[in-house]
Amino acid sequence: MAGALPDGEPVPPDGSLPDDATRDVGANGFAVYVHVPFCASRCGYCDFNTYTAGELGGGASRDEYASTVLRELDLAAKVIQPGRVDTVFVGGGTPTLLSPSDLGRILEGIDRTWGLSSGAEVTTEANPESVDPAGLRALRSAGFTRISLGMQSSAAHVLRVLDRKHTAGRAPQAAIEAREAGFEHVNLDLIYGTPGETEEDFARSLRTVVDAGVDHVSAYALIVEDGTRMAGRMRRGELPYPSDDVAADRYLAAEETLAGAGFQWYEVSNWAKKDGECRHNLLYWTGADWWGLGPGAHSHVGGVRWWNVKHPATYAGRLDDGVSPGHGRELLTAGDRHVEDVMLRVRLREGIALDRVDRPAAARALAGGLLEPAAYDAGRLVLTLRGRLLADAVIRDVVP
Repeated sequence: MAGALPDGEPVPPDGSLPDDATRDVGANGFAVYVHVPFCASRCGYCDFNTYTAGELGGGASRDEYASTVLRELDLAAKVIQPGRVDTVFVGGGTPTLLSPSDLGRILEGIDRTWGLSSGAEVTTEANPESVDPAGLRALRSAGFTRISLGMQSSAAHVLRVLDRKHTAGRAPQAAIEAREAGFEHVNLDLIYGTPGETEEDFARSLRTVVDAGVDHVSAYALIVEDGTRMAGRMRRGELPYPSDDVAADRYLAAEETLAGAGFQWYEVSNWAKKDGECRHNLLYWTGADWWGLGPGAHSHVGGVRWWNVKHPATYAGRLDDGVSPGHGRELLTAGDRHVEDVMLRVRLREGIALDRVDRPAAARALAGGLLEPAAYDAGRLVLTLRGRLLADAVIRDVVP
């Protein structure tokens, strides 16, 4: 389970927002995130707001979860009317521990409340072992257009270190089944730099995702979060800590293999084939509004960010009482929003206009080979491959 939430300022009992926050809601796009906090077991590296059956305790029911989320949606409808929903993303946890009919009920509720735009992207995450061909067909029939599968690695020994429960071959097979079920877009997630992973292990994982026929790949370096089982094993000396040099080598291997297979990076950790970009994440990264449904979910509308209480039982109890499940919120200043916009857009292939960053710092990054010269001459900051390896450092320097 994730750490404690910040307090922020209180959220009004009815969840209402300042008038200036709702005036132009959805002008830059509107997304809905639905958090499903259930997992069959806990992966050793995970610090997300998720709960196994033994961790839930009383007052929280997976069977009633869809109805609980729909009650928050009823509250949300009284707060904002964005006009349409461009994307929906159901994440977790393991959303597909809910039945396709329950996930479909939530999607129907979103459409009934705010209206899905024509051609809306609708994604669910899934663990490979939590789906089968019949369930995938049911999800597709319910209106889901995209699925993101947590593969992490094709090496069995790496999956064991990560405490993943699926077999090495299950993720690519699930991706193939999703395509056969009619999903327009399929993503496979990879984690690199796990203790014990070899260069050949990762090369094989990359070949596996390419051969699976997906149109999107997310690849992230292993991050060891405090409080996780993996962090404890490393403190005790049972596992070595990840190596930054190894992570850089893995990233270069990912770029070489994926680019050679027709993928193009569009965010530092994400590659897609033509028209395969995750539109939901792009809305996050380009300053859109979104409402997050579910325990621990975060939302952002018009410069107001808020976050729900974490535990599913507390979340359900708030809604049973007819009050917002919001734990706290913050009102972002124009300066706050500008800094966040720079931090996110620098990571994108399109980059950001030079007049929005610190120009002397950008000039130093250009001289260091971290920025594309042609883009710079055209007035934009765009990372080179080397710049992507050092993206965090570039961002720290160019934030004005």
